[in-house]
Amino acid sequence: MSSVKNIRFAAFSIPTLIAFAVVCALAMSPPDDDKAKEQDEIRTITQKTLQQLYKAQPAAQSALEHAAGYAVFSNMGIKILFAGSGKGKGIAVDNQTKKEIFMKMVELQAGLGMGAKKFSVVFIFDDDKALSGFVNTGWDFGGQATAAAKSGDKGGSLAGATSVADGGLDVSNDR
Repeated sequence: MSSVKNIRFAAFSIPTLIAFAVVCALAMSPPDDDKAKEQDEIRTITQKTLQQLYKAQPAAQSALEHAAGYAVFSNMGIKILFAGSGKGKGIAVDNQTKKEIFMKMVELQAGLGMGAKKFSVVFIFDDDKALSGFVNTGWDFGGQATAAAKSGDKGGSLAGATSVADGGLDVSNDR
């Protein structure tokens, strides 16, 4: 009977430990001298991500340039059985003012799964209200599906995502 209690305790502990690790990671912010370096790294990752998007979907470049703004995030997520989490960082850009807003991202997942995934997300905002809502509240609700079978450079993956945030579009790319 005690082994059953231990199994239940272990299953409860894993999601709790994941959530605790995410909160701790977010609480740590880089010193000011590292802040400029981190922002430059985010800009570089953003440009690489956008170039990959334009190559895969050429029409995305026009959509992004004519939008109110956009955001690009680089993320890493893990899923263990019924719980998962992820974190990332990125930048939101107002196309009219060219203002850059550096942001952090956290996601919590529920559902059956196992694995780790590194991916990029591009949000394109149709109007100022959607951009402002994203920057000020950061909330977005969506669904995601991924199928992958890879070993090193061999194999492939397919990912898709849909955003239900008003005035925004989400495009994901597995790496």
